[in-house]
Amino acid sequence: MYKLYPYFTNDGSVGLFSPKDDDIYHSTLGAALEAYEKFILPAKLDDYFLTNSEIKILDICYGIGYNSKSFLNYFQNFQKKFLKNFSKKHLSCEKRLSPYNDKIHTNNISSSDYNAQIYSDNNSNKFDNESVERIKNFKIYIKAIDTDKNLAFLSPFIKANGKIPSKRYKLPFDNPKIEKYMALNKDKHYDKNFVTYPEELDIILLDKICSNHPEILKDSEFIEVINNKDYRQYFEPSICRLFKMHYFRGYNYTPLWGFLSNLHNIYYKYLSKRYKRALNSLLYKNFDFELKIKDARQELLADKNTYNYIFLDAFTPSKCPALWTIDFFKLLHNKLDENGRLLTYANSAAVRNAMINAGFYIGKIYNSAENKFTGTIAVKNKSIIEHELSEYDLGLLKTKAGIFYRDQNLTGQNEAIIKRHKIEVSNSSLISSSKYIKQFKH
Repeated sequence: MYKLYPYFTNDGSVGLFSPKDDDIYHSTLGAALEAYEKFILPAKLDDYFLTNSEIKILDICYGIGYNSKSFLNYFQNFQKKFLKNFSKKHLSCEKRLSPYNDKIHTNNISSSDYNAQIYSDNNSNKFDNESVERIKNFKIYIKAIDTDKNLAFLSPFIKANGKIPSKRYKLPFDNPKIEKYMALNKDKHYDKNFVTYPEELDIILLDKICSNHPEILKDSEFIEVINNKDYRQYFEPSICRLFKMHYFRGYNYTPLWGFLSNLHNIYYKYLSKRYKRALNSLLYKNFDFELKIKDARQELLADKNTYNYIFLDAFTPSKCPALWTIDFFKLLHNKLDENGRLLTYANSAAVRNAMINAGFYIGKIYNSAENKFTGTIAVKNKSIIEHELSEYDLGLLKTKAGIFYRDQNLTGQNEAIIKRHKIEVSNSSLISSSKYIKQFKH
């Protein structure tokens, strides 16, 4: 039986624990907050939206979907704010330029001045109208890749509503670390807009997944997870009901068909307005989502796309190095647009050195809220870099800590990659990182 190890993080979103690695997948500060701070905010998306009409995103190790969902949530907030500001500006302009406006008559504006003002504002409106049409029809394509189908299928169901349940919830597993981490990080402040996803987002995401992976409706293992009472507190009830609606629609005739059909009508009546509102949302008219349950290395070898943004959220390099090797970064270099950005939470010397040797320019991701550097950005266009590596960072790359992982054929298992890396480090004549740190401090 498939086992899930969920817990509520401090922003109310759900995180996951890995018993195999005795470690958490998501920060107890907030799983949704973490996605914003490490992937969305450093992407400088506002500038991109204002100067482009489409975007292609590669989400590697999609997991339960926080990075993709956070991007969609961010764009939707941007879209609404942009259109709202345009409407205000347009109404203000109409009022200011109206020949019946008292201001025009009382300020003794000459005919030539008035015409010049109209001409100038008309040009501005033309530009704004073009911008509005571009933002309204902005095209979004996300390719999400993960090897765990159950986690990926769960992405629309997972709660991320910005608050921890009022009643004391009980973990469906025993681990004292979670409570300890939660206590340490309980005073974290965050913008609720960043961690509260609209229901329409989950509705459309579920619709996309069901369309691309109809096997989800007959996957007994996944359905068992959805119906497991131990996990119920972590799932959005309305999305579970919507899934049952999809399930009933795709269900073959049985003696229970009449009963199931009646339930279907109840669910549809409950969800229809929200479902239609989601389908009519501006955001989702040009949204294409492709979920691949495959090894990212093999999937990208066959992929002909280039991407504007790559979110690399693979598990820690020291335990799962397959997606942190120099060979994989060379592959990602070929997949990144000339002005694109690869973003990751990782800041290890081995990862950064692999990126540089794969052809990237790299810099650090700065978190202004915490006043610290929290990840790495890799680009082809050096001018994009805002925070370059320091003298200390560059020196660390030349130590044993900077020896990167290798996977020449992009087929190696993690254990084999780690074993080869240990041998290479052991045989290296480079200075150790600990010795370098002592020398640098003195």
